[in-house]
Amino acid sequence: MATYQLTVVGQRKEVKVDPSTPLLWVLREELKMTGTKYGCGISVCGACTVHLGGVATRSCVVPISLVGNRPIVTIEGIGSDPVGRVVQEAWVEKDVVQCGYCQSGQIMSACALLKASNGKLKLFLQAFSYHHHVSNDRA
Repeated sequence: MATYQLTVVGQRKEVKVDPSTPLLWVLREELKMTGTKYGCGISVCGACTVHLGGVATRSCVVPISLVGNRPIVTIEGIGSDPVGRVVQEAWVEKDVVQCGYCQSGQIMSACALLKASNGKLKLFLQAFSYHHHVSNDRA
């Protein structure tokens, strides 16, 4: 067992866990933050996505010993971020939810993509939306 100091959704947390424990299980079991889900356990499905140091990261394969001092943002905290808030509002407005199990990972991935695009994705989506609207009007 080792002791780790983490910053999770802006709050300092201390956990005592085995260094090989995946971040996902630290969040869910030690910190009781269950919004981040377990899906495949091999970094493929994305249900476990969190932001680690601002980067979308599959928490099921990141051992706690590699987190270091990078801040962790989970689905529980993404709404306090302006991009996160907009994505969550759009998610509800467009009724994206299906079963809902993996949507937290999808929201986290979408937020990371929007932030990384520096506004370029917004221009693409606006152009796509316009094209889609025009195409539907002609149908």
